[in-house]
Amino acid sequence: MSKMYSTANLSDKELKEQGNRLFSLHKYEDAANCYTKAIIKNPTQALYFTNRALCHLKLKRWESSCQDCRRALDIDPCSVKGHFFLGLALLESELYDEAVKHLQRAVDLAKEQKLNYGDDITSVLRQARKRRFQLREEQRIAQDIELQTYLNQLLAEDAERKLTALNDQEVMKDGDNKSGTDASGSDLARRKEEIEEKRDICTAHLNDLFAKVDDRRRKREVPDYLCGKISFEILQEPVITPSGITYERKDIEEHLQRVGHFDPVTRVRLTQDQLIPNLAMKEVVDTFLQENEWALYY
Repeated sequence: MSKMYSTANLSDKELKEQGNRLFSLHKYEDAANCYTKAIIKNPTQALYFTNRALCHLKLKRWESSCQDCRRALDIDPCSVKGHFFLGLALLESELYDEAVKHLQRAVDLAKEQKLNYGDDITSVLRQARKRRFQLREEQRIAQDIELQTYLNQLLAEDAERKLTALNDQEVMKDGDNKSGTDASGSDLARRKEEIEEKRDICTAHLNDLFAKVDDRRRKREVPDYLCGKISFEILQEPVITPSGITYERKDIEEHLQRVGHFDPVTRVRLTQDQLIPNLAMKEVVDTFLQENEWALYY
C-alpha cells in the first residue's frame, strides 16, 4: 500500500513539487495522487495534467493518460508535452494515425519553442510511422491473400464449367452417332487435357506473381544509412561535416542554432559554414526512392 503523505495544507505548486519528487523516486501512483490534489486546487494549469498523464504512461494506463493530455490541450493547445504524451498513449493503444498527428504537432511546436527534447519526440514519431506502415502492410497482405484465393477459385470454376460442357457434348454425340465415338472420344480427351493444362499454367503463373509481390514486400526496409542521425527521417538534403558524419541540413542547422556549435555525434566544434552538401549520398537516396516509391510513405 502506498505511503500516505500529509498534503492538506500544501498549495497547488507545493503539491506539484512533491509530485515531482515522488516521480523521481519512481513512486508513480503517489506522484499521480499529488498531481490530482494540485488539479483540485487549481484546475487551470495544463502542466498538472501532463504530469499526471506521464504517471499514467509509466503505469501503462493509456486511456487515463489520453484523457489528461486532452484536458491539458484544452487549456493550452500549444503544450508540447500534451501532444507528445498523447501521441505516446495513442501509440501504445495502436491508434497510429492519431498518434502520428499529435507527435508531428509536438515536433513542430518543440522547434518553434526551441525546446531541447524535440529530437526525442522525432524518434518516437518515426516509430509510430513505422508501426502504422506495418499495420497497413498487414492489411494489404490479408487483402492480397483474399484476392489470390478468389482468383484461384475463378480459374478452377472456369475450367470446371468448360469440362462440364465437354462432357455434355460427349453425351449428346454418343446419342447421335454411335459409330463416331472413338474419334470424338479422342478429340474430347485432348480438349480436356488442354483445359486442365491451361488451368494449371494460369494458376502457377498467378501464384508465382503473388509470391514475387510478397517477396518484394518482405524486403521493404529503409536502410539506416539513408536516414538522418537527428530526425531519423530519409535524407532529403544531406550534408557532411569535417568529422565525416552525414546529417539532414535543416536538422543539423537547427541543432547548431538551438543546442550549440558542435557535432552531435563526435562533439567536435562545428559551424554552419563547415557543412558541405553530400552529393554522393543524395544520389544514393534518389536512386533508392526511384526504385522504392513506398519509402516516400514509410
